[in-house]
Amino acid sequence: MMNRRLLLSTGAAALFAGTGLFMSRKDGSPLLVGMANAQEGEAPEITEMVLGDPDAAVEVIEYASFTCPHCATFHAGQFKQLKENYIDTGLIRFVYRDVYFDRFGLWASMVARCGGNTDRFFAVVDQIYENQSEWTSSGDPAVMVEELKKYGKIAGMDSADLDACMSDAAYAQGLVEWYEANAEADGIRSTPSFIIDGESHSNMSYDDFAAILDEKLAG
Repeated sequence: MMNRRLLLSTGAAALFAGTGLFMSRKDGSPLLVGMANAQEGEAPEITEMVLGDPDAAVEVIEYASFTCPHCATFHAGQFKQLKENYIDTGLIRFVYRDVYFDRFGLWASMVARCGGNTDRFFAVVDQIYENQSEWTSSGDPAVMVEELKKYGKIAGMDSADLDACMSDAAYAQGLVEWYEANAEADGIRSTPSFIIDGESHSNMSYDDFAAILDEKLAG
């Protein structure tokens, strides 16, 4: 189970120290996010990334970090089974929400969201998790960014679009504020974590997940 603890609200600046861009939250407290060449602007609305029937009786919200090894394991295993048996069949509404332990997870999110639609987002998510050990291995921010952009290109984005997305400071700040608000509201302290019809759950096997969902669906 993932034991990395989240730094919420006033501690979030520590996650992004050294990224090269200083910005502030709405309350004026410092926040360091984005890329060295980012340009500030008005933060846009953040879109929920959802799979399955939007009107399904049961909702599952996953909180995950792109740099979390346990999240990569979940997406390689349990998630594929859940998608086949519960999401694609319309039994549940599945919502993916980002958690940012570090600037690299934020950059991964910005690449995934650059596509502008749900299908492309989840296609990039698959690539990011499947290749997590490769794009994180160097520890060199410049190399990691280029590796992440490769997955965006596989999903059909071009270099100009990806550069624009990765230099959008306002969007980066909006993502961090959105993550903080969600994580605080749902009491998220580790990844992957799940909210199933309003109830909190930690990482679990597919069988345990299925048992909870079956009980919810039967009720």
